[in-house]
Amino acid sequence: MRNSSQASHFTLAAYSDTGLFKYLLFLMILFYYLVIVGANVLLVVVICVNRSLHEPMYLFLCSLFVNELYGSTGLFPFLLLQILSDTHTVPAPCCFLQIFSVYLYGNVEFTNLAVMSYDRYVAICCPLQYNTRMTSKKVTVLIAVIWLLPFSVVFVTTSLAASLQLCGNIINKVYCDNHSIIKLACHDTSVNNIYELVAASLVVYVSVSVIFYTYMQILKVCFSGSKQTRLKALSTCTPHLASLLNFCFGVSFEILQSRFNMSSVPPLLRIFLSLYFLTCQPLFSPLMYGLSLSRIRTVCKSLLLTSVGTFRSSNMFVE
Repeated sequence: MRNSSQASHFTLAAYSDTGLFKYLLFLMILFYYLVIVGANVLLVVVICVNRSLHEPMYLFLCSLFVNELYGSTGLFPFLLLQILSDTHTVPAPCCFLQIFSVYLYGNVEFTNLAVMSYDRYVAICCPLQYNTRMTSKKVTVLIAVIWLLPFSVVFVTTSLAASLQLCGNIINKVYCDNHSIIKLACHDTSVNNIYELVAASLVVYVSVSVIFYTYMQILKVCFSGSKQTRLKALSTCTPHLASLLNFCFGVSFEILQSRFNMSSVPPLLRIFLSLYFLTCQPLFSPLMYGLSLSRIRTVCKSLLLTSVGTFRSSNMFVE
């Protein structure tokens, strides 16, 4: 029987020695991370400083962009350090902190997208009641639910994993993962597995059910409504659906490769797909919404022109 203990550190076994290429990889990932931060910060600032965008739809978008910033920051600095490191070991507290960050990001993303679909449902299916149903108080409550419900769920998940007695400390991934920790447990993990199932049902399945129901109602209105109604639905729902499908693709592969044998998939492709929902979604969402929503584009152009005009005026003053 293997000896059990509380691991003081974990070794990430999915990294391989890339020689001098690691410095190029570091610069590429750093640049990509800075682009993600720049895109999301820009849209958060645009929504916050413009009162014309202080509407439910854009406030929920602001929450989404904040989560993209949070999720990418939970991964990229850690990834950059590990790329330059030769040992690829992580202290246990840092590992569990990353598990908490990554899982909170994923759960907030699902709940945020579900609330956004409900907002679009009210706007398209009940336009005359929109202002009375989506009051500032209700929007505040919904944003609180978006963050507090996943926080409480993920806090318990991480606490249960941290209390396990482990018989090893090797994680076959490039970042810390709750399911990988459970695999290392020496004793029965029924409590962890049951809680994960309940938590997934509470957050993921409820969110997906809300999204499915609201879009069924939106489709009914579109088929029976005017051309203007269909165009409005298309313009506001397309970026939301694209963002949802992109995120679900990444999460689905992560779940599959965590629970099934994916040895037939090349290692590099397996690593890329396991990171997809953490690396591609934070850039995909701001680009999709920033390019698709005309009001955001207009405000961005206005801010850019104002900044250029101010810069030119200051230069003329100096001259």
